Amino acid sequence: MTRSVYVTGIGRGDGRQVVELGVMELLTRQVDRVGIYRPLVHDAPDRIFELLRSRYRLAQDEGTVFGMGYEEAAALQAEQGQEALTARLVEGYLRVAESFETVLILGSDFADTNLPAELGVNARLANECGASVLAVIGGREQSAESVAAEVRNAHHAYTNLGCDVIALVANRVDPGEVEEAAELLRRALDVPVYVLPEEPALSAPTVSQIVEHLGAEVLLGDEAGLARDAMGFVFGGAMLPTFLPALTPGCVVVTPGDRADLIIGSLAAHSAGSPPIAGVLLTLDEKPGPDILALADRLAPGTPVIAVATGSFPTAAGLFTLDGKLGAGTPRKAETALGLFETHVDTAELTERFSVARSERVTPMMFEHALLERARADKRRIVLPEGGEERILRAAEVLLRRGVCDLTLLGDEAAIRKKAGDLGIVLDDPAVLVIDPQTSPLRERFAELYARLRAHKGVSFELAYDIVADVSYFGTLMVQEGLADGMVSGAVHSTAATIRPAFEIIKTRPDAAIVSSVFFMCLADKVLVYGDCAVNPDPDAEQLADIAVQAAGTAARFDVEPRIAMLSYSTGTSGTGADVDKVRTATELLRARRPDLLVEGPIQYDAAVSPTVAAAKLPGSPVAGQATVLIFPDLNTGNNTYKAVQRSAGAVAVGPVMQGLRKPVNDLSRGALVQDIVNTVAITAIQAQGDGQ
Repeated sequence: MTRSVYVTGIGRGDGRQVVELGVMELLTRQVDRVGIYRPLVHDAPDRIFELLRSRYRLAQDEGTVFGMGYEEAAALQAEQGQEALTARLVEGYLRVAESFETVLILGSDFADTNLPAELGVNARLANECGASVLAVIGGREQSAESVAAEVRNAHHAYTNLGCDVIALVANRVDPGEVEEAAELLRRALDVPVYVLPEEPALSAPTVSQIVEHLGAEVLLGDEAGLARDAMGFVFGGAMLPTFLPALTPGCVVVTPGDRADLIIGSLAAHSAGSPPIAGVLLTLDEKPGPDILALADRLAPGTPVIAVATGSFPTAAGLFTLDGKLGAGTPRKAETALGLFETHVDTAELTERFSVARSERVTPMMFEHALLERARADKRRIVLPEGGEERILRAAEVLLRRGVCDLTLLGDEAAIRKKAGDLGIVLDDPAVLVIDPQTSPLRERFAELYARLRAHKGVSFELAYDIVADVSYFGTLMVQEGLADGMVSGAVHSTAATIRPAFEIIKTRPDAAIVSSVFFMCLADKVLVYGDCAVNPDPDAEQLADIAVQAAGTAARFDVEPRIAMLSYSTGTSGTGADVDKVRTATELLRARRPDLLVEGPIQYDAAVSPTVAAAKLPGSPVAGQATVLIFPDLNTGNNTYKAVQRSAGAVAVGPVMQGLRKPVNDLSRGALVQDIVNTVAITAIQAQGDGQ
């Protein structure tokens, strides 16, 4: 039976989209197929549905998502009554519920809806759909006592109408009132109440939204620049020496288009990082000449310069009525919203109250959700040596906004902060450190340590002093010395450059013969573990057995029950030859070393993963047809297979994940996407949470 959650409110301006996004995140961690239903919708494209569809890769037919428009609903209610309206809207819900394990219902928005007794309409729909209610109450510019009273009133209103209220959220509360409001509500109600503070980055419009709202012309700026949040507005009229100190991080400079001094001065300040601005808005239908624009573009590449025809006063009036909005075009705001939700909501408690049964299938998205959730539960510090690389900075922003871990970025601090500023990323979070190995006081300490470790190789202090300035060595030494819990690199460095310092400094675990790697292969309905596809070119039988033991431990650590297939071109006793014999010997060694593990080998790939083939080739095997850990006989086979499955089956490959080191260091593909980096950092943080890897 479909279990549904109805997110609703009591009035406009409650910032409910944050909660809708957070609830969707929790539901998709539990079940494979979540449907969306919005009973009532305005004519314009629905921003929150577009966001959910793009973020969670929804395949739902858009025609099933919406019940009817508000005007049609008001007319139907006026002509035929509440019962007729409710019946029509419930029909729409039932069509969605037929196809999905659970449904997230998005209540009406209380904005220009022309529906009388709108709260009652939402309550009735929730009841008729058999949905539990999560009510959101806006608390902007209210005292703690007022917020608590509004929440109590909302609870009484929905429960008196027969609703199953599983939780309430007070949103957009003044940060100074959050603690007191939460304390008042803990004593007042018998259901969970979560209090979320006002987050300026969510209400700040992006430069792109300003362009759309004002009908502005974009003179300069790239996609990343237009995605920056406008954290404030500074109106320019003074002379440059007086004007520059008024600039604030993330502001939009608003000035007449003929003030070339303020335009160039603002962009020069941005280029110097003091402070990074969101962009420049020119008024009065005045535009700089081509020479000024060319200079502006060289000073701050990508930074938006936009122009409007109106004067400063009407422009200001338009800006101050503009609120930032979550949507498919604002992925960074979505990360901020989720970080806010996950910080202030007891997600484990709320998930339990949903009473949604977890799917047996494990989709790539569910696996990725689980990684972030586990990393967040016991935060660690991860060092990223490639601190000035764009993908690393974008991944760092996601990790920080979601509260996944603390970070240390390595590289030239001024260059990193300038690059971050150009991308609209503000690195003022106390959870992130920026360290330049060239100038860090740690360099001498690390040189002494490295010289001692490599003295048998003739490494002097002077040579070590040069070596440890390399970001890969410096990051590895931070991990070795406990100044970071793990390291992730490889976005621009080779695998050798990433893992060689780990071999020299961190070394292998006492119970590991070699360092090896695995990939988590996230297929449509399950997660498989492939090893070793990245490190060891031609392992012998003993090394293969060791790789299998390590891979089984890694799989179990990430909730994949290990059933090990030792792969070969032959299954069972059907083939002979040196390659098959190596795998057969490795299987025997593995069984002797770990009799508790389920192992089959030699076995062909199809017999390992296909129940039909397994029934013909190895009937009765506890592994054949249901293997979860697949050990390849050599790097050539493993690397080609994982890439073939990744491309042909649309699998998400997470890794390589290094195993066998005393402390976690992981390598990235040089083609890694931002989400790949986020996943790898989360895995590294989880590895660092326990003694074993």
